[in-house]
Amino acid sequence: MRIPVVALSCLLVLAPAALAQSPARDNAADWLIVQAGQLLDRPGQAPRNNATLLIRQGRISAVRDGLLDASAFSEAPPATRVIDLRNRFVLPGLIDSHVHLTSDKAGIEAQLDAVTRSTAAAAYEAAVNARKTLAAGFTTVRNLGDREGVTLALRDAVAAGKLPGPRIVDAGRAISTSAGHMDGTLGYREELHEVIRRDGNTCNGADDCRRAVRDQVARGADVIKMATTGGVNSRIGAGLGQQMFEDEARAIVDTAHLYGKKVAVHAHGADGIVLALRAGADSIEHGTLLDTTTLAAWKNSKAYYVPTLSTVNGYKERLAANPDAYRGDVRAKIEWRIGITGKSLRQAVPAGIPIAFGTDAGVSLHGRNADEFELLVEYGLTPVQAIRAATVNAADLLGLSAEIGSLEPGKRADLIAVQGDPLQDVRRLKQVDWVIKDGRVEKAPSRLE
Repeated sequence: MRIPVVALSCLLVLAPAALAQSPARDNAADWLIVQAGQLLDRPGQAPRNNATLLIRQGRISAVRDGLLDASAFSEAPPATRVIDLRNRFVLPGLIDSHVHLTSDKAGIEAQLDAVTRSTAAAAYEAAVNARKTLAAGFTTVRNLGDREGVTLALRDAVAAGKLPGPRIVDAGRAISTSAGHMDGTLGYREELHEVIRRDGNTCNGADDCRRAVRDQVARGADVIKMATTGGVNSRIGAGLGQQMFEDEARAIVDTAHLYGKKVAVHAHGADGIVLALRAGADSIEHGTLLDTTTLAAWKNSKAYYVPTLSTVNGYKERLAANPDAYRGDVRAKIEWRIGITGKSLRQAVPAGIPIAFGTDAGVSLHGRNADEFELLVEYGLTPVQAIRAATVNAADLLGLSAEIGSLEPGKRADLIAVQGDPLQDVRRLKQVDWVIKDGRVEKAPSRLE
């Protein structure tokens, strides 16, 4: 029996299409079931008792009440792995909106490190700090400043699964005016300035500031960071007030927004905070000095406040280890910062300013990010608000609400587990037992300890 040529041709054309319409059954390795004794799937709402998460290919597929196995899910293969966390409190992976993964150093030590450490050494240090951060339960971070481009590469390596670490939203090189907080020449001999300035992160005048933003966009930055005021660690006696003109600030913000990038602003003084808010900044980092004018400007903006209270822990610990760790103007500013810590948060909370979690890790120690929770609660947030700041709010600030921040179907399977109830004692978040990122177990009681 011969098949007509036309009929055979039709079969050959239709066969691949028919196969494409019959999807292959998922392998059990593509699935994961997590049983939780308590589950805070949507921070801000009450936690569930005895609930189960079904995870498929790194994303939440279903959230159901009860401690269930694969037999309760028709879509899951029978051999799907089950992680029993019925004696744990499970919540979304945490988000730190302000880190510097390339270093744990500060003061005189950091100044020396900046001109002696190689880029290759910085890359290894960043990889180690990323691993510490992930093990602490922080599955996403926003890295706000790296002169060498190390964290841009680390971001891509982690995303490709080549290295363990949190998801990284990176700012490239932070931008300031000459003699501003992030001018790398401060504190060095003049003959070194030309070499240090080659990275092009300083700008003067609106056009030059537009150029500085475009340089970071071209490098692949996800977000733009700028400084409108002096900084505590700036090696210059110019104070903590405004150090950028309005046309420069607006040029940076408008150019960043033109390219779809949010803007994080380092600002301590009230005048520099108001300048940034009026320019359209998306977040204020540190925000140490607030007044009635600042609070009024903030209410008219949509900017988040990232308090970075943990910096004082880093200052205190370094001074305890070495009383000469900081000198001159920097030491005086650090003493001031320690004394005023928390005052601005006490003003911001009753004013209704949205808070996003951020530590400035690098000034404080990597892997100790959760210390910030205790300070947030000490200075005005409830544990519920502090957890929302590190999940729902931070996800919104980073523009990732559709992906992370809560444990809902369709979102990435980033979750952590702790013993005890962090809604009653936020210090529980300092001891994270389990870390799962994109459905992959990154830390368990027998791993990464």
